[in-house]
Amino acid sequence: MKAVDFINTFLWDFALLFLLCGTGFYFTIRLRFVQVRKFGAGMKAVFGNIRLRGEKANQDGMSSFQSLTTAIAAQVGTGNIAGAATAIVAGGPGAIFWMWLSAFFGMATVFAEATLAQQFKTRVDGEVTGGPVYYIRAFFTGKFGKFLAGFFSVAIIAALGFMGNMVQSNSIGASFQSAFGVPPLAIGVVVALFAAFIFLGGAQRISAVTEKLVPLMAVFYVAGSLIILIVNYQHILSAFGQIFVGAFSPGAVAGGAVGVTIQKAVRYGVARGLFSNEAGMGSTPHAHARAKVKHPCEQGVVSMIGVFIDTFVVLTLTALVILTTGALDSGKDGAELAQHAFNTVFGSFGNVFIAICMLFFAFSTIIGWYFFGEINVRHLFGKKAVKPYAALVVLFIVLGSSLKVQLVWDLSDMFNGLMVIPNLIGVLALSGVVVILCRRYETGNLSPLQWNRRPRGKSGAAGVAEKLAPEETESGE
Repeated sequence: MKAVDFINTFLWDFALLFLLCGTGFYFTIRLRFVQVRKFGAGMKAVFGNIRLRGEKANQDGMSSFQSLTTAIAAQVGTGNIAGAATAIVAGGPGAIFWMWLSAFFGMATVFAEATLAQQFKTRVDGEVTGGPVYYIRAFFTGKFGKFLAGFFSVAIIAALGFMGNMVQSNSIGASFQSAFGVPPLAIGVVVALFAAFIFLGGAQRISAVTEKLVPLMAVFYVAGSLIILIVNYQHILSAFGQIFVGAFSPGAVAGGAVGVTIQKAVRYGVARGLFSNEAGMGSTPHAHARAKVKHPCEQGVVSMIGVFIDTFVVLTLTALVILTTGALDSGKDGAELAQHAFNTVFGSFGNVFIAICMLFFAFSTIIGWYFFGEINVRHLFGKKAVKPYAALVVLFIVLGSSLKVQLVWDLSDMFNGLMVIPNLIGVLALSGVVVILCRRYETGNLSPLQWNRRPRGKSGAAGVAEKLAPEETESGE
């Protein structure tokens, strides 16, 4: 549809590039480069608490590590393979530099999202929950807030729960058909059955699966990629050279960068990077809200590592594999380009390797996206709507495995873009709260921050911050 194409072009080529990157830059400055200052603390918190069999999640939430793996399950999807390949073909190797830059700023945005998700989490039907709808309604208490939160919920249910999961199941079906000759519909039915089993177990089963699946799939893909890079080690420096030169002078780089401009490098690098790591989109805060931590910023620090792993590790490895193997000259695109790159070293096993990785990545994303959608279904319709929602998601998984309709893909992109807008309105409105929480966290003040609704006669985050903590004003930064 032309209308959907027009909206997607406006959103992903212009509006969201400035809105998402601008928000990330804003929080980077206001939080004094928190992604740099607290990176070590985040790595220690994550890798010092890896548990393949951790504590059991319950109605009071889940461990910080389980929350992170649930978030990463959604972040690391087929876009980490196909998305990186498409960005390089369309924007040249320099697109990867702009991916890195957008992810760097995105780490500050996701810190703010996770912190707010923790601050405004609540109990629904006796279970801890949270996400953008709750911090949006905390600030905007009238009809506008109700509309904004409702718009976000509808967008994320459509984008992730339904159409997004069709996209993921189709990627699994296509890769298994290419590698093993298995009918995509058969794979779709199997995936749907496994997904239904996990869905019916609720948040407890979802967290139990993701804390095991995410580390294993990451190790598998990283190991395979490192083997390719070791074989082609002599081309690694050249690959980095193509990335940095291509970022500012695409015409100087051979291969897929022919005819590419700086504008295209920026456009495809930033858009694909943000689409992959989901910083600012409002999806991952649902997972981070359930973490059992002493202070909201503790999970904010942990959340930044999710963006780092998604973009600086997984996406970068895909890019380096493509560039060091010379696969960019093959004329292929998307997942086929990645398969070709792995085939240069693994032979026919390259197709099998990518198929297995696509299964891991896409299935973990299906689990995470279902969970995020479920929280918003509960918000809109109550607990009674959860089982019908789960049944519909399972049906969409089956349909998506063998039915690739371009409109579904385009609608998924559109709703993904639309859900960013209400989320960032809420995050930016509460930026003063994030700053105060961060300051208190860094000074060792872990006492709860009491929330009062926005006072009359005050507008913006400064007014909220003053009501929250009269002794801590913005001028005291």
